[in-house]
Amino acid sequence: MFETTIAGSLPKPFWLAETNVLWPKWRASGAELEAAKRDATLLWLKAQEDAGLDIVSDGEQSRQHFVHGFLEFVEGIDRDHKVRMGIRNNRYDAMVPKVVGKLRLMGRAHPEAKYARAHTKKKLKFTLPGPMTIADTIADEFYGDRVKMAMAFADLLNQEARAIEADGVDVIQFDEPAFNAFTKEAGAWGIEGLHRAIDGLKCTTAVHICYGYGIKQNIDWKKSLGGEWRQYEEFFPALAKSKIKQVSLECHHSRVPPDLMKLLAGKDVLVGVIDVASDQVETPEEVAGTIGKALEFVPKERLYPCTNCGMAPMERGIALKKLAALTAGAAIARQRYK
Repeated sequence: MFETTIAGSLPKPFWLAETNVLWPKWRASGAELEAAKRDATLLWLKAQEDAGLDIVSDGEQSRQHFVHGFLEFVEGIDRDHKVRMGIRNNRYDAMVPKVVGKLRLMGRAHPEAKYARAHTKKKLKFTLPGPMTIADTIADEFYGDRVKMAMAFADLLNQEARAIEADGVDVIQFDEPAFNAFTKEAGAWGIEGLHRAIDGLKCTTAVHICYGYGIKQNIDWKKSLGGEWRQYEEFFPALAKSKIKQVSLECHHSRVPPDLMKLLAGKDVLVGVIDVASDQVETPEEVAGTIGKALEFVPKERLYPCTNCGMAPMERGIALKKLAALTAGAAIARQRYK
């Protein structure tokens, strides 16, 4: 009961990359960089095991960015002539690469999944960007239709996900923060994209939908959403009918009405009990309390305590303390609600 996990990303050690930034520069290159990525993966696998997490992640240590870490291995993209584009319904203004030809994978995108599997006996989760979020993070100069381009990416994600499953990964999660920015499109075609991405998979599948990292653009956006954040309400009913097995969402310190979780009847719910937008470390009692509130709407056998989002920009020591609070709080909840 209450198997603990994280949304996916963890801070990169100072010797691997810049710290406390969302898109860090690597400290090395070539063979030295690849060795450092593997060392950082081992470090975080051990740290998660030591913290007592039940389902661990590679921490996305081999990726600079959760979307572009996948796109690096996709053919048909012009990375040299970027264009300015609004992302997440113009929440971010960014210079992005362009899709200029038919999309193809250039071999394996994430061989680190096999490496992580070889170095932990715990259940292992691996994360990939979702089709809608990719389509919202890159400019289209080939397909002429955002949905068509997203489905092309979904097919590539499926190709990589099948290889990751063959590596022995237990859970494959697709990150779709764009769902909260385009709530109608999420139900209209976003879930269809997920279905194409998970086609044929037998492992546990998940989708992570949050309100973003604790960076200024997200914090400012959250302030504009009013007293209640009800974006989930528009597409959770469709997700409940989908083939996805798990839904990861934001809860602790958010303004999401907890009763929206009841819209996910029949799904495992990864409840965010750790706030990644604050350096204040939750107490185990706070974590247990958030679990208790979620239990009003989620059956205990379907509740997985999790982080609200990834921890990539967070200071490493704070992340470690938050992992410890997560598992300690879940232990309290197991005794309290058994």
